[in-house]
Amino acid sequence: MTGAPKTRPRTSLMLIRQGMLWFGVIGTLLIGIRHLLPGEAASGGAFDAFCPFGALETLWAYLTRGQTLKTTNLLNFAFISGVLGVSLVAGRAFCGWMCPVGAVQEWLAGLVRRLSGEKRSVRGKPSKARYPLHLPAWADRPLRYAKYVVLFAVLLASVAAVYPPLHAFCPARAIFSFKLTTGLLWSVLITFIVTSLLVERLWCKYLCPLGAALAIFNKLSPVRLRADFNACNHCGRCDIDCSMGIKDVPDNLSDTECIRCLECLETCAREDALVIKVGDMR
Repeated sequence: MTGAPKTRPRTSLMLIRQGMLWFGVIGTLLIGIRHLLPGEAASGGAFDAFCPFGALETLWAYLTRGQTLKTTNLLNFAFISGVLGVSLVAGRAFCGWMCPVGAVQEWLAGLVRRLSGEKRSVRGKPSKARYPLHLPAWADRPLRYAKYVVLFAVLLASVAAVYPPLHAFCPARAIFSFKLTTGLLWSVLITFIVTSLLVERLWCKYLCPLGAALAIFNKLSPVRLRADFNACNHCGRCDIDCSMGIKDVPDNLSDTECIRCLECLETCAREDALVIKVGDMR
């Protein structure tokens, strides 16, 4: 018995998550608006200085050649310190609870579901919408490694760069900076929107270098989900609702692809089959 599918009322946990995503998006929008103001705030580095991944780029440049990258400053390190602090405790929870780019992808996926045939979203039940898609396994599996290639390429380019190498290609900058001054940034914005409508969380799954850098923390963090296989009947509801497309979720709760969004916990029909535990590092 899998239990009757649940409609999608938001529990307090999911309402908190949505609130934090909105906080991340609104905060990033305000940074982008500040970027437009006259004076120092409108200089080229204003938006880049708030990017946590920019800290990794400039740190690598400093370690390899003794110089930091232009448009970055100590604010980058403040933000990456917060992201790493969250990751040390709860793995890739930043990706699932705070990242504004992830939030936009999630909302675009919800929009296209409604536009392509989903009248009502039901937990644990396959969507009738045509989009967004999950890529077939033969394409999905190799593409999962692409974000690590992007991470390596960006850090390698940082060795000789003047500006952060991701600066010209960053979807966060394209979405939130309000300064689409190049055709390349317009291309990034349009490509990001179209691909997010077609494939669920494409940037998170295949291209995000920050997600690649944080992936290891899913194996190290003390706060994690655990499955009780005496209660779990492998009904597959959590697989259906996983936006990252993880298969056999109860067996892969520490998978490096997991963004700790807890949608699997939310959709589970069996009491205590999935639980949050602290310090259980098995």
